[in-house]
Amino acid sequence: MSALLEISHLSVAYGGIQAVRDLSLEVATGEMVCLIGANGAGKTTSLKAISGLITPHAGSVHFDGQSLTRLPAHEVARRGLTLVPEGRGVFPRMSVAENLMMGAYTRNDRAAIARDRDQVYALLPRLTERRAQLAGLLSGGEQQMLALGRAMMARPRLLLLDEPSMGLAPLMVKAVFDIIRQIAAGGVAVLLIEQNAHLALKTCARGYVLENGAITLRGQAKELAANPAVRHAYLGE
Repeated sequence: MSALLEISHLSVAYGGIQAVRDLSLEVATGEMVCLIGANGAGKTTSLKAISGLITPHAGSVHFDGQSLTRLPAHEVARRGLTLVPEGRGVFPRMSVAENLMMGAYTRNDRAAIARDRDQVYALLPRLTERRAQLAGLLSGGEQQMLALGRAMMARPRLLLLDEPSMGLAPLMVKAVFDIIRQIAAGGVAVLLIEQNAHLALKTCARGYVLENGAITLRGQAKELAANPAVRHAYLGE
């Protein structure tokens, strides 16, 4: 498969601290790929650099053959690459319906937006019941569903997911990951950052291991899950 997203030798520094070093990875069209590592390994920084929220000091980001390396975040989103941030980032004083419409802020095709909103409600019936409710009053799992639904309103070709299971009860984690799998089955590529390495490797086809800002292992998810070093460091075995 040809790469939809291609990251080459990406480096990010905060002051004198090197947060990401020489990062290279690929995600193909429709593929699910995970990036696992300990807290502070540089996972979130990597997604922020890919999505245009921070500017790398070296390396390149290409999406569908076009350079995104120094584009601002709203232009990256307009190209079809959408970030669902750690902590969900919903607008707490806006309703569920208003939050969803914020995902379509780069679009002006009203009829298509309405159809996509109806599809999101069909995918996420829990949000349908709460469409008039303030987002800040939703449970953590419902907010994660809203963040996913809002991202889908942008019609992404690639979703960047930053710790979607964080802070959620096990049953809600299962529900959220079922939704992520359904989104991927519809042809949307996924680059997933997830502290729960077992869940990430079970969900995705391929994976990368990030340690101290650098990729140390890469391969098929099943191979990484069987790797003794990965099992010891991230799977609690």
